[in-house]
Amino acid sequence: MANQPAQHQDRQPGHEGEMHPEPEYTPFYPGSGRLEGKVAIITGGDSGIGRAVSVLFAREGAKVVIVYLNEDEEAEATRAIVEEEGSEALLIAGDVGDPDFCKAVAERALTAFGRIDVLVNNAAEQHIREDIAELDAESMKQVFETNIYGYFHMVQAVIDHFEEGARIINTASIVAYRGHPQLVDYAMTKGAIVALTRSLAARFAEKKILVNAVAPGPIWTPLIPASFPPEMVKEFGSSTPLKRPGQPNEVAPAYLLLACEDGRFMTGQTIHVDGGEFPSS
Repeated sequence: MANQPAQHQDRQPGHEGEMHPEPEYTPFYPGSGRLEGKVAIITGGDSGIGRAVSVLFAREGAKVVIVYLNEDEEAEATRAIVEEEGSEALLIAGDVGDPDFCKAVAERALTAFGRIDVLVNNAAEQHIREDIAELDAESMKQVFETNIYGYFHMVQAVIDHFEEGARIINTASIVAYRGHPQLVDYAMTKGAIVALTRSLAARFAEKKILVNAVAPGPIWTPLIPASFPPEMVKEFGSSTPLKRPGQPNEVAPAYLLLACEDGRFMTGQTIHVDGGEFPSS
């Protein structure tokens, strides 16, 4: 059985503080300096997987640029946790669907920290569509602008500032491989992210810029109660072989692997962190 009660939030991206239980973001082990001196931009970095990645990267020595839509309270809480880890965080609020905003993110990161070494494209939105007729062009465009256009805009914004060995890590999803009957547009964007990852890996290999993805399965983040009705939330993750959803701090180490020297011979790959759901490739 899953471990969370039925619950719902009326807005996206949602609030961690309103979740029961709250997601787990604390890293499992002491840092070992694997990202010492690096600077990472993390979109959707205020909560969920993004918060866990921000905190883990900070523990490993990176300065982090946390990009988020409008959840100021969540972002400030994440900055405080990053600072407790002995690092620094720059908070930037805005919409990654806007290419000018993405350019401004890169410029502010360079002004604050002087370099950009890692881009984690993680911001996302999803909406349940019980009837395919509900999926009008404008609604679908909004999901695409956040989930895939925003990733590409961020790549365009940072690529000329990357040096050899820089990393791009995209958040895909198990639904890119399995589909989802009620998240058709979301699944479409996640499939596009896998194709984007492979294409950019091939394009930038000559420059020794590595591009990979992480495909989470059901992970307990604010997006879940903000997307699904209460009874679906109650059962969320219970169908996995491990009979529970994953926690953000159980996904974050995959991003660390791809960001640090341990992953220097990996590009164009997707790591599946899904509780054993075994998606077909």
